[in-house]
Amino acid sequence: MPENLHSSINEILEGKQLSISAITRELKEIGVNEHRLIMTGYLRALRDMKKLEEIDIPPSKVYKKIDDKEDHSQADIHSLIAKEIKHFDHNISLPLAVYVVTNILDRPVFREELSMMGFHSKNINDHLSRPDCMIKESRNENIKEYSSGITKLSIPPADPAYEANLLDNDLLKDANCLLIKMLRLSLDMSGLTPRTKKTTIADFG
Repeated sequence: MPENLHSSINEILEGKQLSISAITRELKEIGVNEHRLIMTGYLRALRDMKKLEEIDIPPSKVYKKIDDKEDHSQADIHSLIAKEIKHFDHNISLPLAVYVVTNILDRPVFREELSMMGFHSKNINDHLSRPDCMIKESRNENIKEYSSGITKLSIPPADPAYEANLLDNDLLKDANCLLIKMLRLSLDMSGLTPRTKKTTIADFG
């Protein structure tokens, strides 16, 4: 089996989805001649490794590339929240993000991180000025240690950090929904839920 078979398949599937027979045929056209049964096993292995997506279109199965942006197995907490927070009421989305991140990472969340999740200075300042503000600037004595200890991203010097100020049942309920959705996106759920089941965030309400 050619060492570059995976790369060849990716090139063939660029911008389209194909059946096993079609992939085998196109590979043959570029000089890669593998038996269909071997290709079936290889494609399923790529599916299991999350390198390809398998779509069941009876009576066939088709395969397509998994866009890096769609592959959540290695997604970071900031991009997951940025994607899912849009489904929540904008009035609670900022404190929700702050509450979830501070509880997962066990530290205050920096303004730079909030920016990565789609919240900018105006969003933060507007919320802080509200009488029902649910976050506050952190006065944690370990802020500098937290800032310098973060190696995955660059936190500007003296960047303010935030933590939850007020909690209510609605925030806690939304936090539970967000955490479950993030967990679903981060784990391989294949073979554990019915194929016909379409779960939405409303199912956890």
